[in-house]
Amino acid sequence: MNPSYQIDELPHAFPQLPISAEIRTVPEDFVVDEELGFSPTGEGEHAFLHIRKRGMNTEDIARILARQSNVPRKAVSYAGLKDRNAVTSQYFSVHLPGKNDPDWQDMADSSLEFLSINRHRKKIRRGGLQKNAFRLLLRGFDGNSELAEQRLAQIKSSGVPNYFTAQRFGHNANNLHHADEMLMNGRRIKDRFKRNIYYSAARSWLFNLLLAERIRSNTWNKAIQGDSMMLSGSRSCFHIDTIDEEIRKRVDELDISPTGPLWGRGSSMLTAEAAEIETASLSDWQCWKEGLEKAGQQMARRSLRMPVADLSWNWPEENQLELKFSLLPGCYATAVLRELGEFSEPERKQSF
Repeated sequence: MNPSYQIDELPHAFPQLPISAEIRTVPEDFVVDEELGFSPTGEGEHAFLHIRKRGMNTEDIARILARQSNVPRKAVSYAGLKDRNAVTSQYFSVHLPGKNDPDWQDMADSSLEFLSINRHRKKIRRGGLQKNAFRLLLRGFDGNSELAEQRLAQIKSSGVPNYFTAQRFGHNANNLHHADEMLMNGRRIKDRFKRNIYYSAARSWLFNLLLAERIRSNTWNKAIQGDSMMLSGSRSCFHIDTIDEEIRKRVDELDISPTGPLWGRGSSMLTAEAAEIETASLSDWQCWKEGLEKAGQQMARRSLRMPVADLSWNWPEENQLELKFSLLPGCYATAVLRELGEFSEPERKQSF
């Protein structure tokens, strides 16, 4: 195993460019807006809140909402985790059966703004979004702007590897170290939220290892015999035994992509060459795989490729590059950046 868990050591899809810049110099440089794809019904047991936050993480907000509503933390739901070092708008639901809404605006301050307050019949579920829209400002850009624009055009047409990046694994990959203690040494974690975070980190790292091997074999964006293919924008998968022109055409058009495992109980859905690559790439991680299965995690699939929709760019000032794009739920903007160059944060100095 690799005790360092360095995301930087994972291979890139495209040749690395001599480009660097700083990201998240201030939270306003990294803006993320959730887009639901539906509207709340206006009635029901769930308060449905659209919130903009600055300098706070998602779980902070969830706990505050629970306290304000005098409900257990588990009564608060959200679609996905958003980073602390950003300005993000996201949706929360609070289960309030037979109760009136508290005065939500009492919570508002410079870090927390209520964009809309509504009601809905169902709670919001994890991943229950249409997409996330990003606006990133890269400061101190150092490199050839023409090369950068050529690479951005390549990313727009081809997509990028759908890596889980450093945010998934915590500061200094601590989530993976905790996961290793649980899966290898039997350490018990009482806090359910933390336990699930560590299991998710472990499954994400195994996925990254398989994706890395598919990049090395130049098959991360190609269908191979025995693959499980995912339809873009959905979680629907289908198995392929043979690869015909129709399959190749759909892959080239980003309509379908090969998948990798989010490890757990159940079949991997792979055969032939695809199964051989997956088995070989994870052969040193048998204890983790068995531990995740024993913990009750269920096998799932994730696309190896990330389409980068609506990608545009401009140069607002000298040495500044602004990017706008949309990603499907569960995809990371920093996985896009790592295919463009090397980007660091002034405070944490963390490379992607």
